[in-house]
Amino acid sequence: MTSTTGIATGDAVADWPDRAAALADELEAAGKLASPAWRAAVQAVPRHRFVPRFYSHRDGSLAAVAADDPATRADWAGRVYANTSLVTKIGGESGSAPVYLSSSSAPGLMTRMLETLDVRDGHRVLEIGTGTGWNAGLLCHRLGAASVFSVDIEPDLVETARTRLAGLGYRPVLAVADGSGGLAAHAPYDRLIATCAVPAIPWAWVEQTRVGGVILADLKAGQDAGNLVRLTRTGPDRAEGRFDSGYATFMELRHAPGTSNLIPYARASDDAPAVESATTLDPRTPLSSGNRVVWFLAALRIGRRYRLGYTGGDDPRHHPDAVSITTPDGSRAEIAIAAGHDGTHAVRETGPVRLWRHVEHAHRQWLDAGQPDWPRLGLAVAPGRQSVYVDDPANPLASLPLPLPAG
Repeated sequence: MTSTTGIATGDAVADWPDRAAALADELEAAGKLASPAWRAAVQAVPRHRFVPRFYSHRDGSLAAVAADDPATRADWAGRVYANTSLVTKIGGESGSAPVYLSSSSAPGLMTRMLETLDVRDGHRVLEIGTGTGWNAGLLCHRLGAASVFSVDIEPDLVETARTRLAGLGYRPVLAVADGSGGLAAHAPYDRLIATCAVPAIPWAWVEQTRVGGVILADLKAGQDAGNLVRLTRTGPDRAEGRFDSGYATFMELRHAPGTSNLIPYARASDDAPAVESATTLDPRTPLSSGNRVVWFLAALRIGRRYRLGYTGGDDPRHHPDAVSITTPDGSRAEIAIAAGHDGTHAVRETGPVRLWRHVEHAHRQWLDAGQPDWPRLGLAVAPGRQSVYVDDPANPLASLPLPLPAG
């Protein structure tokens, strides 16, 4: 029995083929889907079977939107077949802010990545980050389940994905594992795709990809600091490739189930000595979408853990008056947004590290390199070292901090 909205009274969507076809049309029009093979996968693999519920902010709190709730069923079906990401697993202690543990990535991002991966018939693919299992389902439709392998750190996600995939006739190899270690038991792979962010490419991924194979991952030096990078393993001890021209963001790879990567921040005393200076760099410049490379370079110097924010502007009628950067060791920088009469911005810093100096250094690096955007940047990966370059590996720009945690 179905309702008049076309949504089944159970957990199915009666008109899902039409919704999936409309989604494919939307992705194609947006330039995120061009391959007939991947279009066929989007239309054949029902996303609603993998996302029976997700979480959304409503009235100031996080609430479930579910197929089995009559009050949210129509909203659920509409958003499941929209080009949007959906938070599907949350954690955190009672009374504390929720921790996002898993999501179903926006379909357009996944199809763009799958096309960038350049999968061919007969390829074996390892996915890092099983999540709901929908992306694994797309891969199974394209390649056959025997060629698909996927790992996730969350045991319940893996088992649920296994059940959902089997319900559609797909039985890929799924495993509970720390994704940084790959899945050595079934290596080598022709392609490796990571649907989580990493601060550097785990060497295990390179080792488990055949020479000539491709790795596609979201490299993030910190919050909003990095991008997708597509690497080819060019030899036993090397992989290299370019960053993507678009932008993507994923949850960070975790090494234990049910935990977040957040760490506590030391709070500097209100009467801590402050260092005051001035800068000619507008503090909004490194943080703007057009200058993401600058912030990427800055994060490589500041470290992965920081908080960005604005100070002042508590009154909604007024704008914030300063940009703030804080690190867990208690270092803090506040940079005035408004420039003084001499064109400079006031800087006030406390704690052991002068954070704004790192941002200024990164901006100078970027200017000296010719203000490169993502497509001009590449990444060279070798045992024990990884470096970002401009145009050619012979022009290194920065090094990634190593080593990575063991898999």
